[in-house]
Amino acid sequence: MTAYTATVTVRLKEGVLDPEAETTKKALQRLGFELESLRSADRFELDVDAESTDAAAQRADEMAERLLANPTIHDYDVEVEPRE
Repeated sequence: MTAYTATVTVRLKEGVLDPEAETTKKALQRLGFELESLRSADRFELDVDAESTDAAAQRADEMAERLLANPTIHDYDVEVEPRE
């Protein structure tokens, strides 16, 4: 077994209202920053032991599907790196 860190980034799908991002965007604009758009995201770092990078990614993907993301309203990305 090898130690990996899987990073799961969860975002709302395009077209789903994102009140947190909208509020933050307005606050940044009031501070003088020009933005075309802004989206919020949650990031989860999972330390897992697995036989391979693919196996670690598969486990992280299953965790995202079952709990970390709601596939109806969220998109997510999984990145895996060996842990040192």
